Amino acid sequence: MLEIKELSVSYDSVQAVSGISFVAETGKITTVIGANGAGKTTLLRTISGLIAPKSGGISWNGSEIQGLRPENIVRAGIAQAPEGHAVIAELTVEENIRMGALFRLRKNRDDVRAAIAEMYELFPRLAERKNQKAGTLSGGERQMLAISRALVSRPQLLLLDEPSLGLAPLIVEQIIQTVSALCRETGLTVLLVEQNANTALEVADHGVLLALGKVVASMPAAQLRADESLRAAYLGY
Repeated sequence: MLEIKELSVSYDSVQAVSGISFVAETGKITTVIGANGAGKTTLLRTISGLIAPKSGGISWNGSEIQGLRPENIVRAGIAQAPEGHAVIAELTVEENIRMGALFRLRKNRDDVRAAIAEMYELFPRLAERKNQKAGTLSGGERQMLAISRALVSRPQLLLLDEPSLGLAPLIVEQIIQTVSALCRETGLTVLLVEQNANTALEVADHGVLLALGKVVASMPAAQLRADESLRAAYLGY
């Protein structure tokens, strides 16, 4: 279980996240939604250890992880697929996936080949392009690759940042449904940050609504999706 406790994050004098608290249950999909500037990506980067919080705590399976180096957070079982379909364009598809295995737990180091094969099963299109440079892939393929690179470390918690950004709805649905199936079948915990609230709430178990760095609502996803007043006030639909 991931627990965010009164977390605050600042950039210089700007308060990006202000005293937020919520829980992401094990084996469930928790989505964090909100408009641009709500603090969603800042939250994920802080959990990943890329940004140091100003105050508050982050607990994963009962252990505090704020202050750990990013590679040690990966070793603790947490991996992030960043926004913008971020891949290394000059490397091949398979070389990109292998990058995700660099900080695997010692007990998982021997099955890198098996883990890569699983990624190709999950996203067959990548298997067809494994020797291509990542820079030649479509946006949807790059997003699949970014997710595969995160999953090859065999995380217990996947931080998924804006997977729908710039992609056609059909590709978005394919990626989201694949991650959802993985969660249900393997017990993977997913923290999904998404600006497309409708898509996120359709697949999530729990929803957290952020506005200007603060938690406005935290409730079952179906309940949040049905709340017209919250949607109109904070999501614009």
